[in-house]
Amino acid sequence: MIKKVMLHTAEDLREFMYLAMQSAEDIGVHTEDKIADAKSILGLMVLDYNKPVKVVTDDQRFLKQIGKWVVEE
Repeated sequence: MIKKVMLHTAEDLREFMYLAMQSAEDIGVHTEDKIADAKSILGLMVLDYNKPVKVVTDDQRFLKQIGKWVVEE
């Protein structure tokens, strides 16, 4: 599944990564030109969060946990 999320603060990013690390599934974070592993702080830090990013995973539990950051498409 693909969800668009908007992370506003460093605390949002930290919490998002912590939740991703709890998942056994792969979780990708995509911008228009970059892809990062949601479990990698370095990967996440290089992305541009001025616009929503796409989160790609099959982990339904994780997708429910990040609901507060999901934006409408």
